[in-house]
Amino acid sequence: MSETPPSLLGLTTYLLSKTGKAARSRLAARLAERDLRLWHMGVLSALIDFGPHVQRELASRLGIDRSDIVKIVDDLALAGLVDRARDTADRRRVTVTPTPAGRAVLAELQDDARSVQTAMLAPLNAREQAQLAALLKRVHAHVHDSPAASNVHGSPAVSRPGR
Repeated sequence: MSETPPSLLGLTTYLLSKTGKAARSRLAARLAERDLRLWHMGVLSALIDFGPHVQRELASRLGIDRSDIVKIVDDLALAGLVDRARDTADRRRVTVTPTPAGRAVLAELQDDARSVQTAMLAPLNAREQAQLAALLKRVHAHVHDSPAASNVHGSPAVSRPGR
């Protein structure tokens, strides 16, 4: 049995990392039951929340490498969850749109995510869960709205699917 050193338990960043990894792993396992990954859910969420996107703009919005977005969108299109259409004026532009099936699957994935969230936050009462959510949103906004805060070394973090 492994025991976490107390000095690590005193680091909020360590606790965030380990808790986030556990939550991500549990959600990824739920998505894998549907042959989907976290990036599939992220792309569907962006398309439904923000509307159809040109594929390369979708990659930029989500911080996904352009070559990786092609594979993710291919997977979703093969599953019938998105439609792709080439721009008649610029054949290099591909617009991605969620299908009704994609909307239905995202609703199910969100239910799965809420189920994982409920299990992860079970030790907290409703007020504490709301407080935690509010605090994490503030930290998230700070990290993502401030380039200097996003990486202590000053270079932007690269986000790759499956990591």
